[in-house]
Amino acid sequence: MNYALIFKLIGNLLRIQAALMLFPLAVSFIYGGGDHLPFLWSILILALTGTFLTLLKPVNKNFRTKDAFATAGLAWIFMSLFGALPFYFSGYFNSFIDSAFESISAFTTTGTTILTDIEVLPHGILFWRSFSHWIGGIGVLVFMLAVMPSMNASSINLLRAESTGPLPDKIVPKIRETAKIMCIIYLVTTVVLGVLLYFAGLPVYDAVINSFSTAGTGGFSRMNGSIAAYNNVAAEIIIIIFMFLFGISFSLYFFLLGRKFLKFFKDAELKLYTGLVVAAIVIITINIYGIYGNFAEALRRSSFQVVSIASTTGFSNADVGLWPGLSQIILALLMFTGSCAGSTGGGIKLIRILLLIKATRIEFIRIFHPGSVKAVSINNKTVGQDIVSKTALFFFIYFVILFWAAVFITIEGKDMVSSVTAALSSLSNVGPGLGTAGSNGNYSSFSALSKIVLSFCMIAGRLEFLPVLVLFSPAVWKKIPRKS
Repeated sequence: MNYALIFKLIGNLLRIQAALMLFPLAVSFIYGGGDHLPFLWSILILALTGTFLTLLKPVNKNFRTKDAFATAGLAWIFMSLFGALPFYFSGYFNSFIDSAFESISAFTTTGTTILTDIEVLPHGILFWRSFSHWIGGIGVLVFMLAVMPSMNASSINLLRAESTGPLPDKIVPKIRETAKIMCIIYLVTTVVLGVLLYFAGLPVYDAVINSFSTAGTGGFSRMNGSIAAYNNVAAEIIIIIFMFLFGISFSLYFFLLGRKFLKFFKDAELKLYTGLVVAAIVIITINIYGIYGNFAEALRRSSFQVVSIASTTGFSNADVGLWPGLSQIILALLMFTGSCAGSTGGGIKLIRILLLIKATRIEFIRIFHPGSVKAVSINNKTVGQDIVSKTALFFFIYFVILFWAAVFITIEGKDMVSSVTAALSSLSNVGPGLGTAGSNGNYSSFSALSKIVLSFCMIAGRLEFLPVLVLFSPAVWKKIPRKS
């Protein structure tokens, strides 16, 4: 492994993070609350550590694929742990494990929390929680590629290491330009969302906080009751629309900008995503009609919760723990499937499910027609067998980690529903689960071991396993021999 180059990159990332903390620092001075010192200390530590790492001088500039994967895994770990410093220094968290859990949940856009009373937190800390969602939503490495000088061939390795889905493509020939375009689309849509929420009646601060959390599909709110606390139908409708939009692949928005409307609307994954959301809303609305006794109210609650879970945002406007079993099962399935590849959402990604469905169908055809040479294709593009194999491997790793995470959590005595859905929501970066981990609950009652396990699940799920798992491979840590 090219240690010097990897940690030099991480040093640059930490310096960027120090600069980003100036925003919550400014908020803390504007609104008061006494949380400026935690940010000042954190910025100092980040700046010094980052500067020290950037002084490293790599002898070998060779940046291989395994180096990119290691960089992705280490970057998210460093970013999350250093991002926990303001929480820890603020005194509102019981331990560094709790602070790290909150930070990891924020950066991975999971949205689970250990806080029992969110509204007591000062404005700066609340801003940092949701701003971390926004940073993590676009991806810390994509953001780094957009603002740092070009790394040539190294850039595509970094983007692939962090990309969500089996078919990562460059939007334009230059990878740095791709990162810039993605960031611009992300920024503009976030600003539009914030303005709409303000005109819908939310205060400026609340509009900003919720736009960050919606754009990053994270789900942190400044209210204990999440979005339901505002009781604002207009704001809920706006958030529903944008949660759905942020669950769509960013590459499709580039097609819209290029006026390639047919490519956008004919995308197979988008059609599956839309179909699942609509079907789930219809079924759950009918299923919970008896609870609310009003079709409009049932539709309001079901549509918000379905889109929130399908996009893996995790906002809430109802206590789904009181809903019938059928509705809860559908929401649990949506936690698993997640949103589209290349979006800010999490989950398995619908493109993978589509791939396996098509691969299974072709295998059935071969049973009756052994000479068939038909290949898997999506959007009229043939998918190689290596991609299908990697997709099957992804499912295997997902369920193995899900199983063992649930086992570790049940050791502390949690019921099966709470344990499985907590692990499932962490792996899929959804946020709320069911039972103790439900939308009206939090993770404060979970043990330190469970929080560490769930933190691992959140980072592993956000990076789709390989960048984290390679860190446990001895071969990765071997140094590159110096050139003679």
